[in-house]
Amino acid sequence: MKHGFIKVAAVTPKIRVADPVYNAGIICERMAEACGKGAKLIVFPELCLTGYTCGDLFLQPLLLEEAKRQLLTVAEATSGREALVLVGLPLEYGGKLYNVAAVLQDGKVLGLVPKTNIPTYAEFYEGRYFDEGDWRCRDIEIGGQRTGIGANMLFFCRDMPGFVLGCEICEDLWVADPPSTSHALEGATVIANLSASNETVGKDEYRELLVRSASARMISGYVYASAGEGESTQDVVFGGHNLIAENGTILAQAKKFGSETVYADLDLERILSERRRMSTFEGRIGKQRHRHTAEEDYVRVGFGWTLEETRLERTFACMPFVPADEEKRRMRCEEILSIQSCGLKKRMEHTNCRTAVIGISGGLDSTLALLVTVRTFDLLGLDRKGILAVTMPCFGTTGRTYDNACRLSKALGAELLEVDIREAVNLHFRDIGQEPGRQDVTYENVQARERTQVLMDIANQRGGLVIGTGDMSELALGWATYNGDHMSMYGVNAGVPKTLVRHLVRYHADTCGDREMKEILEDVLETPVSPELLPPVDGAIGQKTEDLVGPYELHDFFLYYMLRCAFPPDKVYRVAKSAFQGLYDRETILKWLKVFYKRFFSQQFKRSCLPDGPKVGSVAVSPRGDLRMPSDACARLWLEQLDGIQDQDAG
Repeated sequence: MKHGFIKVAAVTPKIRVADPVYNAGIICERMAEACGKGAKLIVFPELCLTGYTCGDLFLQPLLLEEAKRQLLTVAEATSGREALVLVGLPLEYGGKLYNVAAVLQDGKVLGLVPKTNIPTYAEFYEGRYFDEGDWRCRDIEIGGQRTGIGANMLFFCRDMPGFVLGCEICEDLWVADPPSTSHALEGATVIANLSASNETVGKDEYRELLVRSASARMISGYVYASAGEGESTQDVVFGGHNLIAENGTILAQAKKFGSETVYADLDLERILSERRRMSTFEGRIGKQRHRHTAEEDYVRVGFGWTLEETRLERTFACMPFVPADEEKRRMRCEEILSIQSCGLKKRMEHTNCRTAVIGISGGLDSTLALLVTVRTFDLLGLDRKGILAVTMPCFGTTGRTYDNACRLSKALGAELLEVDIREAVNLHFRDIGQEPGRQDVTYENVQARERTQVLMDIANQRGGLVIGTGDMSELALGWATYNGDHMSMYGVNAGVPKTLVRHLVRYHADTCGDREMKEILEDVLETPVSPELLPPVDGAIGQKTEDLVGPYELHDFFLYYMLRCAFPPDKVYRVAKSAFQGLYDRETILKWLKVFYKRFFSQQFKRSCLPDGPKVGSVAVSPRGDLRMPSDACARLWLEQLDGIQDQDAG
């Protein structure tokens, strides 16, 4: 449970209808199996002690009494176990029959939560047997134990403040105002749903949509356990479609028509972080509801867990900005290119510009910026000759990148202009007293600033707009010359991380339908990432960015989980080890993680004065968009935590 991870399980036992003794035995077996795999929350289906399809047998006292006895059997089986176990049964109380979820732990019945929405339509006849559950909790005695029964019950862990459980049952999810909404507003971070949802054509898709959207709307974990094999098939069939979701993402789901158990690792820290970030989580109506339910006195039942490190089965994609599925990736690339080009289109329309000026180097970023600019001109119906692609060779330029820059510009129909800046840079060296042979940061930055000056002045000549090429990963690391490549009049790549830049260029290569264009773009993709500010070595690029600041796939991973998920450094390190297992060892990950935090904090001043540019994903670093961060913030807390990790690894 370290870092807020908790393993949960949704279990479908193969039951016998109207045989609570048999069902209790199967439930205990499956519970033991789930406990053995580390599950701390185990959810069984609706009415699983008797079966959902008992029909008028629910009116038989013999069945009801045996169900109650077998509830105590299952409760006894939880003795000595920490897992929170939820099972469904029919329960008579006050002369009425309720469809309830029993919450069990360590031999005790912690509470009974009744179903509040009783369907009596189509194939459902629950209203024939069950009453709607009361919201207010009342005392009840079960086998000599005093407990509560009511829909307004929440179950919280005293040892893990982030875990608060709310319960609802099947139809409760399908209504316009589900109980889980109130539960979440009162602090529930996980919702358990005990269900007996039968299968009809297409219903699984709708069910998945409901669970996914409920977890997104409530910013919570959602564990949905559904009835399956063993239920009567007299008129309907149950598929055991178990689902586990977190904040709009399905983490696990069972194959239908079986008795499968699914497991997932919920991240409670991320849920809480997301709720803090979403200032509208409650909203006006939510605040009114909060006050209303507070008056009705939610009952909070505490329990204990021994805190331990969850053995993670959850996977973390190496490239969180890039969809793994090929079709989704193609759709994402098309959408991002559209966002970039529409953003630039509006800016050109507003400024009445018919000329765009872009520095083209033959590298990935300027290639993407040029492709976006071409799209924009096509959208505007402008002649591509209005795009002035400026190549500015200097000391580090190689023949490969120079040729690609020229060929790409011509193939796209842009006007190509070459401005050799060697003489201007050497003159500036003389002006400031810089020795040309001294290849330090001044040597590099003078070239970058000269290029920017050339672009800005040409834009003035032509009445054009300078298009920025720098990407979000460079901005995160501060890998840009202040007032050099850092500056433009509109930065189309400012919201695109480096790992995604590569896929956007690849997408264009695969879809352009032009053999020459594809050949050029593929060579650009194979060219090492470099600012080309130091002289080549034997004609090849001698300055490789990733050798200096680290692999971009690592830095993009760090950026996503630090900014989007608000993970602390030790948690970023933990999930990075899992994601990059077999690719990078722990020493390498820790080394570049330290570099990331140092540079991210120290280089904020470059992000504080960024040119305009469109946000394209859920992470952005614009001071006018997502990131409000002082330029002189101290990184001490983050770096000290990383130092602690290094000490632990060394020990």
